[in-house]
Amino acid sequence: MARGQRKTIEEKIAAKQELIEALETRVESEKRELEELYMEKKRKELEAVSDIMAESGLGPEEVAEVLQEYLERREQAAS
Repeated sequence: MARGQRKTIEEKIAAKQELIEALETRVESEKRELEELYMEKKRKELEAVSDIMAESGLGPEEVAEVLQEYLERREQAAS
């Protein structure tokens, strides 16, 4: 049975380089998409905090103070 023409080592190297470049491009694209998802998540979390602040009438400084007090109490309880 006749086989197709075999690739030279140079052709194999070139094919692998092309594959690696394509994969690197894909990885960079996926990283950008992941970063966008993280940013979307952060926006939603900040919107939730902003909504709570608006509903409660608390300002940013007051919210920071309340959170700090909460963290201190939680740390004391864990000790």
